[in-house]
Amino acid sequence: MRAFLVRLPSGARYWTVLDDELAVVAEADAYLRHVRFGRDGSELTTKSYAGGITLFLRWCARTDRHWHVGVEHLGLFMVWLAHAGPEVSGIDASPVGVGEVLSGPGREPVRGARRVNGVLAAVRGFVVHAVDTGQAPGHLVALLYELASERDLPVQAQREDGSMSWRMRARHRLHEPETAVDRASDAEIVALLAACGSARDRLMVLLMARAGLRRGELCGLRRSDVHLGLDSRLLGCGIERAHLHVVRRDNPNGAWAKSRRQRAVPLDFLVVGAFDTYEFERLEVSGASDSDFVVVNLFRPPVGAPMRPDAVNELMAACSRRAGLSRSVSPHQLRHAFGSNVADAGGGLDEIAELLGHASMSSSQVYLHPDPARLRDAVDRVPSPRPQTGTNR
Repeated sequence: MRAFLVRLPSGARYWTVLDDELAVVAEADAYLRHVRFGRDGSELTTKSYAGGITLFLRWCARTDRHWHVGVEHLGLFMVWLAHAGPEVSGIDASPVGVGEVLSGPGREPVRGARRVNGVLAAVRGFVVHAVDTGQAPGHLVALLYELASERDLPVQAQREDGSMSWRMRARHRLHEPETAVDRASDAEIVALLAACGSARDRLMVLLMARAGLRRGELCGLRRSDVHLGLDSRLLGCGIERAHLHVVRRDNPNGAWAKSRRQRAVPLDFLVVGAFDTYEFERLEVSGASDSDFVVVNLFRPPVGAPMRPDAVNELMAACSRRAGLSRSVSPHQLRHAFGSNVADAGGGLDEIAELLGHASMSSSQVYLHPDPARLRDAVDRVPSPRPQTGTNR
């Protein structure tokens, strides 16, 4: 079993699953095509789902189970998934003998709870779609979900009148311990800006750190999406002051906005100034001024072509090395820095979700954990219980 990238004649791409004979696994392919074209999901989403489904089908094949039977033993699959390294779960893993233990708690975990839960989500979607299309028996759905109340949901997601309601809850899920957001610090952002070798690179850092753009949204940004004037009504936009629009499109560079819903992100004076400086730099490069994409190649061929999302990671790694940072700062850590700074500045959950393009406000809750320095300041502000002279007690 392996995940495989499919390129259609139209130029659209999605990931599917091939078996050991390099034949398409029909049930998995139908689901992944539905995710990509029926739900308007991204290519990267199908890549992630295809990887998870591949692991499940590979485990079923190596334990001599039909995948229908494998759904009945998801608990065993979870144990294997958490502990099976590449030498066991990889595509080139050697066959095992009958009765041989594949992997279990006696080994160090190789996948965390978050990764295991992600694979399980892909498997659940795959199974439900197969049942819905008549490719699997209906009783499998009851093995995946159970009834649960809304009381364990975040307060924002519960009913306002406090009445009880019910929902379907996944039966198989690991607890994910709460951890601090892995954000870029303000000092790291300043160091990155100082290490940037061009105005374009500084704009890219600021758009991620001061506007919260994902790398796919950054590389898919068009000039027509950016409104830097005080009044944009002449452009057919009723939003005042400088801002940009994040719009999902099929782009030739593979860039993709994760959220289906368009959003407008306000821009501060630092980002506006960076846009101005970058425009002058871009005008000096022959062949770079014609493209409608904001972020284009200036220093390597093909000049003027939109940058690919992978190039953003390479750029951030190079800037981190030049800045002498102890780690390589990723684009998503810059985005996390924006969400954390908005929260630390008093931004509400709804504001963070809207600015970051989260479909659910629960995705934004991670940013509401205060910075440790603020917690220390809060304790220091508590008055000491010293006896006050001249007062009656």
